Amino acid sequence: MDLLARLNEKIENLIKSYESLKEENEKLKIELQNTKQLLEEKDEKLLECEEQMALKELELEEVLSKIEAILGK
Repeated sequence: MDLLARLNEKIENLIKSYESLKEENEKLKIELQNTKQLLEEKDEKLLECEEQMALKELELEEVLSKIEAILGK
């Protein structure tokens, strides 16, 4: 009977450990999902900033061309 009690105790401990790991896994899945969403938002913002920077560069080139045209006259 002592052997059966020890076996039951080990099984209960394994079940508790499994449940704990299962819960931790779910938390990590949620954290990963949140991190992926944040990364997507950051990527979108970065793309927007790159587009704005490209437009500003074009504006600067136009201004520079106008200044060179004025100075060339």
